[in-house]
Amino acid sequence: MVFELRQSLKLTQQLVMTPQLQQSIKLLQLSRIELVDAINQELEENPLLEDRSTDTDPETEIVAKVDDMKVEATTKEITGEGDGKEDFDWDSYLEDFGPMGVPHGHEDVDAPPFESMLTKTSSLSDHLQWQLNLSYFTDAERRVAVQIIGNLNGDGYLMETPEDIATIENVEPAFVEEVLVKVQQFDPPGVAARDLKECLLIQIGFLDIESLLPEKIVKNYLKDLETRNYQSIASKEKVPVSDVEQAALLIGTLNPKPGSPYNEERPQYIVPDVFVFKFEDKYRITLNDDGLPRLKVSNFYKEILGGIKTNGEGNSKEYIKEKLQSATWLIKSIEQRQKTIYRVAESILDYQIEFFDKGISYLKPMVLRDIADDVQMHESTISRVTTNKYMHTPRGIFELKYFFNSGINRTGDVQIASQSVKEKIQQIISGEDNKKPYNDSQIVKMLAVSNISIARRTVAKYRDMLGILPSSKRRKYF
Repeated sequence: MVFELRQSLKLTQQLVMTPQLQQSIKLLQLSRIELVDAINQELEENPLLEDRSTDTDPETEIVAKVDDMKVEATTKEITGEGDGKEDFDWDSYLEDFGPMGVPHGHEDVDAPPFESMLTKTSSLSDHLQWQLNLSYFTDAERRVAVQIIGNLNGDGYLMETPEDIATIENVEPAFVEEVLVKVQQFDPPGVAARDLKECLLIQIGFLDIESLLPEKIVKNYLKDLETRNYQSIASKEKVPVSDVEQAALLIGTLNPKPGSPYNEERPQYIVPDVFVFKFEDKYRITLNDDGLPRLKVSNFYKEILGGIKTNGEGNSKEYIKEKLQSATWLIKSIEQRQKTIYRVAESILDYQIEFFDKGISYLKPMVLRDIADDVQMHESTISRVTTNKYMHTPRGIFELKYFFNSGINRTGDVQIASQSVKEKIQQIISGEDNKKPYNDSQIVKMLAVSNISIARRTVAKYRDMLGILPSSKRRKYF
C-alpha cells in the first residue's frame, strides 16, 4: 500500500453572514413595537448611543434659561451694574413654574381626573373571589369554594371533578357538590358549570319563565337544537313548532361561555409603518418615524477616543472602538430597514394602484416574486419586510401581506385575487334572505355570473376562513 499526498483546487460558493448582515436581517423582520424595544435595549447597553429626540426637551430649555438668568444676575453684581440686587423676580417665577421649573397652578379644565386614567381589568377569579368574600360561607365551605374558583378555565367551566377537589380538601364529594351549587349562583350566570348543558340550565334557572320547554330542550334535544331540527323536537314533545322556535330563540340569548368577558385580552393597537395618502391626484408614501428613537453617536465618547489614541490606553480604546462599531452598525441597519420598507411599499402601490382607487374588488393576484423582481431583492427579504408591517391607506389599515393573493381563474385568461373572491362571497351572503340562505352550490353559480370559475369546496373553504356558518346553520325560522 502506497500513500500519496496530492493537491487539488475546488471552486465552491459559500454565504458568509457577517455580524452586520445578521443584525440587518434581524431588524428587518421585527415589528414596530419590537424594533422600539430593541433600540431602547441597545441605548441602555451601549453608552456611545444617544437619542437625538431628547435634545430638544422643553424642560431642559426652561432650566437652561433659568441658568442663563442666574449667570446674567451674577455678572451684574460683579460689574457693579444695577443696584446690587437680583433683577429677576424669583417669586413670580416660582409662583408660575414651581421650584423645579415645572408649571403648576394652571389646571386644564378639560383634562379628566387622574383617577379615571388608571384602570385595571378585573379577572374572572377576582370577580368570583369578591363575591365569595361578601357571601356567608363556613371555613370549610370557603376552602372548597376557593378550590372551585381556582380550577375554572377562561370560559368559566370547572376543570376538576368534585371527587378530585374532595380528595384535595379531605372532605366528602357530596359536600363539594353543595358548595358547587352555591358558587354556581354567583355572577356571571352559568359559571362553574361542568359542561354546556349544565351551563345553559343554570342560566335558565335565573330566568323568570313559566314554560318548561327551554329546560327540556337543553336536557334532551341539544343535538336537534344545533341542527335546527325544530319539527323533530315539536313532534317528540307534542307541542307546536312555533313554541319550539320561541324556546330556541330564548336559548340563543344565553351565553355558552360565561367567563369569556373577563378573559378578553387588552386590545393591541396597530401603529402603521407606512402612510399612503392622495395629494393632487397622486399617491404619496411617508414612513412613520413617530416614536422611533433618533440615534446618534455620542460626541463625548468620540473625544475620549481621540484622547485615548494619543495616550495609548489599550483596554479603554478597544472597548470604545467596539461600542462605536456596534452603534454605527445599528444606525446603518435601521436606515437600511426604513429604505427597504419604503421601496417595497412603493412597489406594492404601483402594482395594486386599482385597489387604492376603486377598492377590494380590484385587488390583483400578486406573489412575493412580483415585488422581488421589481425591487431587485430576494423573495425571503420581501417576506421579512411584509411580516408584521402595516400600511395606512385611504381604504383602511392593512398588513403588507394582505396585498399578496393567489389568483382565481375567470372566463378567458384574466385572473382575480382570492381576497376579492372572498369579498364577493361575503357580499352575496350579506344580501341573502335569512329564511332561505344560499348554499355553496348556489354561490358557485352566482360567482359564475361574474365570470369567476371556482369549485364548491373552494367556496366552503373561503366561507370558513371568513367565519361564516353553512346555510343550514344560517337559516332562521322566525
